[in-house]
Amino acid sequence: MAKLFEPIAIGGLSLPNRIVIAPMCQYSAEDGMMTDWHLMHLGQLAISGAGVLTIEAAAVLPEGRITYADVGLYDDATEAAIARVLAAVRQWSDVPVAIQLAHAGRKASTARPWDGGGQIAANAPDGWQTVAPSALPFLDTDAAPLALERGGLDGIRTAFADAAMRAARLGIDAVQLHAAHGYLLHQFLSPLSNRREDAYGGSLENRMRFPLEVFDAVRSAFPGPVTVRVSGTDWVEGGWTIEQTVEFARALEARGCAAINVSSGGLHPAQAITLAPGYQVPLARAVKTAVTMPVIAVGLITDPEQAEAIIEKGDADAIAIARAALYDPRWPWHAAAALGATIKAPPQYERSEPREHRGLFARP
Repeated sequence: MAKLFEPIAIGGLSLPNRIVIAPMCQYSAEDGMMTDWHLMHLGQLAISGAGVLTIEAAAVLPEGRITYADVGLYDDATEAAIARVLAAVRQWSDVPVAIQLAHAGRKASTARPWDGGGQIAANAPDGWQTVAPSALPFLDTDAAPLALERGGLDGIRTAFADAAMRAARLGIDAVQLHAAHGYLLHQFLSPLSNRREDAYGGSLENRMRFPLEVFDAVRSAFPGPVTVRVSGTDWVEGGWTIEQTVEFARALEARGCAAINVSSGGLHPAQAITLAPGYQVPLARAVKTAVTMPVIAVGLITDPEQAEAIIEKGDADAIAIARAALYDPRWPWHAAAALGATIKAPPQYERSEPREHRGLFARP
């Protein structure tokens, strides 16, 4: 049997295979509320055959959204909008559903990517004042964020826990904390964005303190598996490193983290990344040697044989796809065909099974 299609347990959640649909922002919400676009987007991915489907970054506060068009999970209206989409998806699919909870910090209040993606001024329509560990902007041309004081930290921690409780009410199967890509929790971790002189800045232990407090709060509020997405490195001299990521991963595992998804970058515009297929896999491998919880690799994993090799070599326990799934929502079907595995397909689509791949679709 192909290793990619062996089942795996993430905490108490059993997945039929090791293909994760990663969270992908769609910038198509209205006042934080999911729309019919999300129903179409998640609906097609829910019948992809992947082991788990992750809902895009859901902001835990309105000011934690990357853009004004981001999804939120911070009040009854945003919760109800997700409930509507989930109800439609679950009518036709039994795929496990996770959600990524996030706060963008200093990278909030921006335009949608196809509108340029630049920061929107706090006093402009669709803009607001950003916050961060320190009053350091992402770009020199951006307005500086407000450095969070103790009350702000307490409020954000509580907001993460409240969003986790909402996720539990929605019947979501797992929660992923977003501590990667230069957003708020990553901003606390990296010495490039965290210049605090209190208990939340300076040493590695101090820089990890707030992200770990948030993890603890979310794990207390959510009954299912809680996982974390991290950036393995900032790709900038003097920034967050893979060695620090390993220490963070160990601390998370000690607190009951169910899995860790290893990405990279996003914190600093000076990052120097050499892109290549599987370029982040070595980062996942480094974390995997240090922990026993499942490690998920992500980043330019587009070929089934490539994905199979990652699992077979022990570089990671599962792989996550994002853009590959947007381009080919049936990527898991095609991977199963290429690797000689079987995969679940909706009965409405069973007649699409190619003659050369008879037995591809698992049937009762």
